[in-house]
Amino acid sequence: MDFDCRMLTTKSSSHQIFAGVVGVGGGEKLLSAISLLFHFDSLLNSICYLAMAYTSILEIFLIISLLTFCTLAQDTATIPVGSRLTADGTSRPWLSLSGDFAFGFRQTQDNRDLFVLSVWYNNIPDQTIAWFPNSIDPVPIGSTLDLNSTTGLVLRDPQGRQLWRSEGISDEVHHGVMNETGNFILKRRDFSWVWETFQFAADTILPFQELVYGTELVSRKSETNFSRGRFFLQFRDSGNLVLTTRSFPTNSESDAEYYNSQTSDTSNNGSLSGVRVVFDASGSIYIQRRNNETKFLSPSSLPPVSENYFRATLNFDGVFTLYHHPRTFTGRPNWNPLMNIPDNICVSITGQKGSGACGYNSVCRIVNERPVCECPQGYQLINPNDNYGSCSPNFTIGCGRVDEEEEVYDFVEISNIDWPLADYEMFTDFTEENCRKVCLNDCLCAVAIFRNSTCWKKKLPLSNGRVDVRLNSKALLKYNKREIPQIEVLPKPKKNRILITVGSVLLGSSVFINLLFIFTACFGFYLIYGKKKRPFPSGNKAVETNLRIFTYKELEEATNGFKEEVGRGSFGIVYKGIIRNDSKRIVAVKKLDRVAQDSEKEFRAEVNAIGQTHHKNLVRLIGFCDQGQHRMLVYEYMNNGTLSSFLFNNPKPSWNLRTQIAIGIARGLAYLHEECSNQIIHCDIKPQNVLLDEYYNARISDFGLAKLLVLNQSRTLTNIRGTKGYVAPEWFRNIQVTAKVDVYSFGVVLLEIISCRRCLEDVEIGDGENPILVDWVWDCFQEGRLDSLVQNDVESLNDKERLERFVKVGIWCIQEESSLRPSMRKVSQMLEGAVEVRIPPCPSPPFLSSA
Repeated sequence: MDFDCRMLTTKSSSHQIFAGVVGVGGGEKLLSAISLLFHFDSLLNSICYLAMAYTSILEIFLIISLLTFCTLAQDTATIPVGSRLTADGTSRPWLSLSGDFAFGFRQTQDNRDLFVLSVWYNNIPDQTIAWFPNSIDPVPIGSTLDLNSTTGLVLRDPQGRQLWRSEGISDEVHHGVMNETGNFILKRRDFSWVWETFQFAADTILPFQELVYGTELVSRKSETNFSRGRFFLQFRDSGNLVLTTRSFPTNSESDAEYYNSQTSDTSNNGSLSGVRVVFDASGSIYIQRRNNETKFLSPSSLPPVSENYFRATLNFDGVFTLYHHPRTFTGRPNWNPLMNIPDNICVSITGQKGSGACGYNSVCRIVNERPVCECPQGYQLINPNDNYGSCSPNFTIGCGRVDEEEEVYDFVEISNIDWPLADYEMFTDFTEENCRKVCLNDCLCAVAIFRNSTCWKKKLPLSNGRVDVRLNSKALLKYNKREIPQIEVLPKPKKNRILITVGSVLLGSSVFINLLFIFTACFGFYLIYGKKKRPFPSGNKAVETNLRIFTYKELEEATNGFKEEVGRGSFGIVYKGIIRNDSKRIVAVKKLDRVAQDSEKEFRAEVNAIGQTHHKNLVRLIGFCDQGQHRMLVYEYMNNGTLSSFLFNNPKPSWNLRTQIAIGIARGLAYLHEECSNQIIHCDIKPQNVLLDEYYNARISDFGLAKLLVLNQSRTLTNIRGTKGYVAPEWFRNIQVTAKVDVYSFGVVLLEIISCRRCLEDVEIGDGENPILVDWVWDCFQEGRLDSLVQNDVESLNDKERLERFVKVGIWCIQEESSLRPSMRKVSQMLEGAVEVRIPPCPSPPFLSSA
């Protein structure tokens, strides 16, 4: 027989939890406990729990009397085998009996096309997530979750590939239950438990939940990013509850332990060591010791559980917090903290490894009992979207002439800030002026800390930065007054000596020898300095992109001798590689092998174009190699390959995912055409040049054919570029082309996305062959046969309004007359439904109308 409150055992965890709340004794406690527990589970299940908390003869009689109620309760809010949830924003979640908790897919705030499989509080305004599988990242729209009898819960992406499953299931699953404690349970036919979310906590624990040896909570990467963060709460075999940080992305443990409950006691043979962490029904959190004593972590006074929800979460910033939230909405929906461990994480994190509570070169301060990270003056975030990340200086600290240091550098003064683990030299009995000088004259010194006649010199990167009013110190941050990259300066005396020596030689030699000397010197300067400056002159914009410059040997090692080919383009072959000294980062290396007069020009154009772009729908360029005849580009690696391989296979990708990919491509092109400082025409938009990242976001790639236009210049004359089937008509007329050539190519790709067939291939549809996609689409649109474009695609047929809108936008894009084509900005708005789409004319011949 099964109880949702666990099997009835004298020493069960549930017995210990509820005995601590209800106690053993009179009817008043029994009645108050019933009222209390009603809010955590159905009344019938609550009675089961209460029965476990009483052991007197009368109580045993009550247990027997209430077994029938427990049996009735066990089938409430059940989910049968064969049930499915879909990540599309419309699939209804599986609810607990009262509706307090829900299990299903939740859209992420950062990207509405990504979903988190989760359990959440369903009856409060912000619907806080209490559980999610933290071993995987959010999944793309169109993913599914199935409940089957052999493997339990199985999560698959839109292509049917398994992403996650409920591990450890050995028996047949009969049904699932979303119960009133927030625990999703899988059960056998006899109602015994097979699997539960409480055993696989993510970053949160709830009342009635325990942590046993070896279990841990892992923080999120940010408040809205559900990837694994770098903070861990572990209940170790020693019986101690420990908070620690780990390096990312390897998650190898660092020495930055910043909390330890210290429950173990060797002098008592371990009798005081902990055996479990309990979150009981009253909202209290404590460590139960071997001798049955308890060490409470939570405050002694807590608000009533009959009026509040409770949760304890390891926040993304590393603070473990106990929260409560009113069950009845009062106009203040926020969770209120009852306990924070540690009190001040900024000063609690120690250790020689890791960056501390914040990123490198950052400063941590406590605001409302939580850490806030800030870049010091003269520094900025490396990733503007990560406020808790590392900072980099806005200037260059370099080594030049000692007597010019004061002209180049100065200090910003900040009180009560320190980076205690970045010291490399210390001076005592110093004045502040002496402290300034020793740092100013040391090209490695980035910061000097002056306190109590002592001076500490520190170099980058700075770690464990914090504000501490107890320091009574002054931080002197060095900065470059000129705010330009440091350039190499030759000492003047040496330069004068060279001129004097050269002049003496010239005046004391014959004319022939002088000419020979001058020629040799010029040729030497050309070979040495000309070669150094050749890749990118000082004014070239590629320098401004901060791209990494790779050597040929580095990329040869990264690609294992260019062995794993992942793609080919008109300008070269793409290889997969791993940059070993960059946290084993996976990259795509494009080896340019075309030998032509304009190869260097094309290379520089691509580096400049991509290096200055930053958009979620563009592939990001990481760096390049320009060493002799070796010219290569290094991109971030896209896990899911090209749109071509994704689109033209069986089964068809989901309609929702295809539409989101189309919108992503449109947004990326709109950015290239209208938002870059220099307008960029891609010139070769096709499915092979659209890549898909791990979340199936469309990422436009291959700017090797891009033609940059200076500001206020709308047209350019150039040779025909592109791929058959996607090339705009104006390319063949030897006339000026505009960004509308990309609009035409996008229109063809959009029609391919809609129909899942190539633009030029013999496909038998109905009574005849339709080798040219754009002609067939126009015929279907004119004759009202849009269902023919998406045969057997139930999802798109049920979304006829959007299907018709997308087809009309595609036809507008492929108009033969370029002036009739809308801009990519307008295309994006029309696809999203923000702008009305008028009925398009026949693509050819041109009409004098507009979209």
